[in-house]
Amino acid sequence: MSTLTWRILLGIVICLLFAFGAFTWATSLMDSLYAYRSPLRENPPAPGSTLGEPLTRRLVFVLVDALREDTSRDKEVMPFLNQLREQGAWGLMHSQPPSYSEPGYSVLLTGAWPDISDGPAMNLPYEEIPVFTQDNLFSAAHRAGLSSAVSGFYWFEKLIPQETVAASFYTQGEDQAADREVVGAAMPWLRGEDYQLVLIHLDQIDYAGHYEGGPRDPRWDQAASRVDDLLREISAELDFNLDTLLVVSDHGQIDEGGHGGHEAVTLLEPFVLTGVGVRPGFYGDLYMVDVAPTLAALLGTNLPATSQGAVLTEMLSYPEERLQSLVDETTAQQDRLLTAYKAALGINRKSTLTVEQAPKLSPGRVVDTYQQELRLLRETRLSAERLPRGVLAIFVLLVPAGFYIRRRSQLSGWGLIGALLYLALFHLRYGWIDGKTYSLSSVTSAEGLISYVVITSLAALVLSWMVFSFGSQILRQKPTGVFELSLQFVFPVIYFVSLPILLSYTLNGFTVQWTLPHFPTMFMAFLSVLQVLVISVMGLAIAVLAAIFAWMVGRAKPLIR
Repeated sequence: MSTLTWRILLGIVICLLFAFGAFTWATSLMDSLYAYRSPLRENPPAPGSTLGEPLTRRLVFVLVDALREDTSRDKEVMPFLNQLREQGAWGLMHSQPPSYSEPGYSVLLTGAWPDISDGPAMNLPYEEIPVFTQDNLFSAAHRAGLSSAVSGFYWFEKLIPQETVAASFYTQGEDQAADREVVGAAMPWLRGEDYQLVLIHLDQIDYAGHYEGGPRDPRWDQAASRVDDLLREISAELDFNLDTLLVVSDHGQIDEGGHGGHEAVTLLEPFVLTGVGVRPGFYGDLYMVDVAPTLAALLGTNLPATSQGAVLTEMLSYPEERLQSLVDETTAQQDRLLTAYKAALGINRKSTLTVEQAPKLSPGRVVDTYQQELRLLRETRLSAERLPRGVLAIFVLLVPAGFYIRRRSQLSGWGLIGALLYLALFHLRYGWIDGKTYSLSSVTSAEGLISYVVITSLAALVLSWMVFSFGSQILRQKPTGVFELSLQFVFPVIYFVSLPILLSYTLNGFTVQWTLPHFPTMFMAFLSVLQVLVISVMGLAIAVLAAIFAWMVGRAKPLIR
C-alpha cells in the first residue's frame, strides 16, 4: 500500500475510535451519575441523644416543589405566604447542585449535602429509588416516640423508611388536582392531635414550570396563587401558639422552565418558619442542610446523624439553659460524622481540627469548624487524584498541537479556521438563538438533548466544512486527496471541542466515583462528548461524500470536453 492509502486508513480508524470512545464515555458518565451512592452508604454515623422536650406541639412541614424565592416574595401572587413571613422567621435558603427534587428532598430530611446524603443524585424512576440509609428527620422522630404523617408525591414512599410513618397519602399526580387531594388527605391529621410531624408536599408549581411555559408564563403565577390558598387552608387548622409551620422549596427553576443545574436561581429557595418556638425576623442567608437539625431541635429529637448543618438557634426560642447541651451534642454529632467520613475515604491523616472551647460557642461555629475539616479531607483526596489526571490531560493537549504546528501549511490554517467556525456556529444556536443554559437545567430528556446536539453539530459541521473547502479549494484535488484533506478539517474540530473534556477529566475523572463532580465542567464535557461522537461519524461521512463528488466531477470532465 502507498503512504497515502495508509494515512487514509489511519484517519478512518482514528475517527471510528473517537466515535467509540465518545459513546462509551457518555454512557458510562451518565450511568455512574445515576448510580452514585454516598461513601457513607455502608457505614453511616450512629444517631446521638435526643435534645430534650419539644418546643412545639406539632410541626407541619410544607414543601412547595420548585417555588422560586422571588415568586414567594411577590405579594400579589402569594399574599398569605408573605403574611406568614411577616409574622415569622424567614431567610434566603441556599442549596447545592444538582438542583433536582430527589436530591433536594434528601438534603432537607437528612441535613446532608447530596454527595454524602446517599439520596439519589438525579431523579430516579420510582422503582429505582433507594430508601434512606442515613439518619433522617422521620427516623429521629420515630425513635423519640413521635408520630409522623406524609402526604405528597409518591417518591416519598420510597425515600422515607415507611416503618417510621404512621399515616400517609401518596399520589402520582403533579398538578393542581393532585395538590387538592394531598391537602385533603392531610386535613384530618391537622384537626386532630395524633401526629407531631406532618409533611405536606405540593407539586403544581413544578408542574407549571415543566409543562405550562415556565416562570415567565402567567400559568406559573396562577399555580403559585393556588398554592398560597392551600397554605391558608393548612394554617387555618393550626394554633400558632402551640404549633409550628415551615414553608420551604427544594429548588428553583430557570425562566424557560427546568432545573437540575447550577444556576443561581435554581439554588435559592424561600424559608419561612412561624409559630410557637420561633423568633420573628429576617435572618439573611442560611443553608438547606440547616433545615433538618433546626426541625430536630423544635421536635426534641436527636440531630440527624449525617447532618452537615446547624440548628438555627438565633431564630428559635431555645431555652438558655439547654444551649450548652445543644453545643455539646452538636460537637459529638459532627465528630462522629467526621470519623465516619475519614474511614469511608480511607484517610488516616492526623486531624488539624481545633474546636474553640467557650461557654457561649454556638452550634453554627461548631459545625463550621468540623465541616471545614471535612472539606479539607475531600479536597486532599481530590488533589491527589487530579495531579496524574492533569499531567495526562496536558500531554493529550500538547501532542496534537505540536504535530499541527510542525506540519503547518495553508491547508492546516483553513482547518483551524473551519474548527473555530464550527464552535461559533454551534454555540450561536445553543446559547444565543435558543437561549439554552450550559447546565442540566436545559435538559428536558436524554433523547431530546441527543437529537438537539446531532442536528446542531451536523449543521455547524457542514457549514464550516463548506467554508474550509472553499478557502482551501480541496475539491480540485483527486478523490483520495479530498478525503484526506477533509479529515484534516475534522480532526482540528474534534481537538477544540475536546478541550472541556480534558478539563473535566482532570477535575472529575472519567466517571463519577466516591464524590459528586464539579457540575459546570461535567456538563460542558458531556455536551462536548456528544459533539465528538457526531463529528467523528458525520465528519467521516462528509469526507467520503466529498471524495465521491470529486470522483464524479473527475469522470465528467472528459465527457464535457
